[in-house]
Order: sequence, then structure tokens, then C-alpha cells
Amino acid sequence: MKPAPFRYHRARDVEGATALLAELGDEAKVIAGGQSLVAMMNFRLARPGHLVDIAGLRELDHLGAGSDGGLRIGALTTHHTVETAPADRLGAGFEVIRDAMRWIGHLPIRTRGTVGGSIAHADATAEWCLLAVLLDAELVAHGPRGRRTIPAGEFFFGYYTTALEPDEILVEIVFPGPAPHAALAEFAERRGDFAIVSAAVDLTTDGADVRGGRVALGGVAAMPVRVPEAEAVLAAGGSFRDCAEAAARAVDPPSDANGSGDYRKHLIRNLIERACKEAMSR
Repeated sequence: MKPAPFRYHRARDVEGATALLAELGDEAKVIAGGQSLVAMMNFRLARPGHLVDIAGLRELDHLGAGSDGGLRIGALTTHHTVETAPADRLGAGFEVIRDAMRWIGHLPIRTRGTVGGSIAHADATAEWCLLAVLLDAELVAHGPRGRRTIPAGEFFFGYYTTALEPDEILVEIVFPGPAPHAALAEFAERRGDFAIVSAAVDLTTDGADVRGGRVALGGVAAMPVRVPEAEAVLAAGGSFRDCAEAAARAVDPPSDANGSGDYRKHLIRNLIERACKEAMSR
């Protein structure tokens, strides 16, 4: 299929992009890699009257450790750039971010799709959205009123809905600290498909002992969610299996063409236990 008619605008800088969005209003959409938006336009699921292309804004394409020990990723950095980043550029303790890239689509998608585009698109099964929630990422938005930082826990509102204002663009994603014992696991019908369920954990350890951790799930609600019930099990010294069971009991996943709610609970049990074991193996 072909998209509905639209007008194309190419931004020269961040300020120009946000000025265009403010001028064009709700009829405008931002496009960068286009791996999500173009497909939705071709199926007429999205019909923007205007596209504002920010792909040429090279200042938004960067990846590296910040002075505070965190990891800063420009919104136009591609998945493949993260996937192939050398250890000294990615920084110690962020291996989970690089390893998670293998779950994103296929190689052509990863070479064009951008980190900021994935997060702003806010698909409930997207790996970047899950990682942002798990690791308490800070999302930096720029608009006519300047820049503001939005915690990941306050950024996602529901299916494809975020805290971004219509005249703002996402410019940077900041992971504040390393996560040396974190891992992500997911299941899809075929390699490269959207995940039916994804699970991620970030364990707090003392030698060989687990003292607590974070647990997050994707594909079980309208947005990625933390699971405090499962985290409480880890904090109390429970087993990985007990943690997985607590997570399955705590959520009420939907039933759809990809599987029933009970099937998703079965996946949750397996994926959380798998992620925990992988995280400990680091």
C-alpha cells in the first residue's frame, strides 16, 4: 500500500525542527529512520499531513560515557551502532544494552532504526522502552520552551503514547549508572518478529549472593512495567524461580492473536528465570 498524501519538511537543526512542529501542530510527525512510522503510513494506520525529517541532525548521533559514569546516547544513534560499539566506547557495565540489540528486528532494520525513534514510538514490546524502564533512564526532550529531562518511569503513558509534547523531540537518552548484572530475554514466533513477551532484570549482588534487583516486563500491558512483587522476592533472598512465579501472579497480560493471557504467564515464568541466570553469569 501507499501512504496518504503528506508534505515533507527537512529540519536543519533541532531548533528548526521544533519550530516546524509548533507551526504545523498535530498534523505533523517526526521521521528519522522511519522503520516504524513508514510502515504505519503504508497501511494507513498513521496519516500525518506533514513529515518533519530530522535524519540530518548529526548532533543527535552520538554514543559514549558521560563524566558521571553514565551512558549517553543521542536520539539518532542507530541500533547497529550500539550493537557494534567497542567496549571502551560503551563503557563497563552496559553490556546488557549492546546484547539486547540482537533482538531488534533484522540487520537492515537495525542499521536504519534509531534509539530515539524506538523510544518515542513507545511500542509496549520494544527493547529500548523496556531497558529504559528497567535501568531508570532519563529522556531528554527539546522544544520551543527549552530542554527538559523526563524519567523513564514518567515517560510512557500507554500504547504509542508518551509524555512528549507535540512540539518536542527526543534528543538524548541517558542511562545514569552501569548495570553489570543485567540481562534481557524475550520470545517471538520468528527471529526478528515483535516479542510476545520480553523480560529484563538488573540484579544487585554481593559476591555470589543476590541481594535484590529490578524486574521489568514488556508485552504484558500497554507499556513496559516494573514488577515490585518479583523484586520483593529477590530482596528477601528467594530463588529465581520464585521471582518468576511472583511476576506471573502479579500481572494480568492480555489475550490476542499471538497468545492467551495464560500463555503469556507461562512465557513470563521462563523468561524471567532465564534472564536472572544470564545476569548472574556476567
